[in-house]
Amino acid sequence: MSDASSVRLGTRVLSLRLPLRRLAPSTTLLATVAALLVALAVLAPVLATHRPDAVDMAAASQDPSAAHWLGTDALGRDLYSRLLYGARISLLGPALVITGATVGGVGLALLCAWRGGRLDRIVSRINDVLFAFPGLLLAVLTVAVLGPGLTAPVVALAIAYLPYMTRIVRGVAVRERRLPYVAALEAAGMSAWRINLRHLLPNLAPFVVAQATAAFGSALIDLAGVSFLGLGVQPPTSDWGLTVSEGQSSLLAGAPGQSLMAGGLIVLTVVVFNLLGDTMIARSHQGALR
Repeated sequence: MSDASSVRLGTRVLSLRLPLRRLAPSTTLLATVAALLVALAVLAPVLATHRPDAVDMAAASQDPSAAHWLGTDALGRDLYSRLLYGARISLLGPALVITGATVGGVGLALLCAWRGGRLDRIVSRINDVLFAFPGLLLAVLTVAVLGPGLTAPVVALAIAYLPYMTRIVRGVAVRERRLPYVAALEAAGMSAWRINLRHLLPNLAPFVVAQATAAFGSALIDLAGVSFLGLGVQPPTSDWGLTVSEGQSSLLAGAPGQSLMAGGLIVLTVVVFNLLGDTMIARSHQGALR
């Protein structure tokens, strides 16, 4: 057997492909609910019974009926259709935030773990500064400069979440960097670039995916808060946070259905992704200890 083959066999990769029979029933249920929420968002144009922005003042503030399954809002718009379409923005926004924060955070974490020294200290100090800015406040300030919409809050929150992802992944990457197989790969002449992409990153992948899943719920809450303040997506675009805000007048009039349904979807999604992320984090730590 060649030296390169020996080195390759010496690496360890924690597989994400866990057999379903090894998943706890609660984990399977959480994953199923998460997949169902995503499917509803993707299939919104097929499942919706009305156009989400179709105004019908003659049908304003109606209770659930055969024509409007969840009733209508103050402008006569079908709540069922608006909630379905709202899921698209409400789930897409956090996904973009976490994707940006994960790509940037993992890249910085690997760079700091590999190079260490002065670079690691500089990145840590920059992260300390970013920790001082709450994500929601940074999003509001960014909207004040760039204007309302989805882009400004997503960029701001991705920057706000980046130091958290960097610091968490860096600790695991430093531990992985010190393992014997990395030294063996270096001795075999493999470049730092290939070691990080082909070995370190795959070994960190379960932990990164777990952290990203757990952070998804927090990003959803922050973006819903921005939309509730009227600084996110603008009407007539449907969004769960905006739907809660638009239902305030009906709530005060004794018809809380609109705000409660949109708020309930936010709570359900956050709880599902938080619990699923916590479960995945625990399993990734167990896999690392094997």
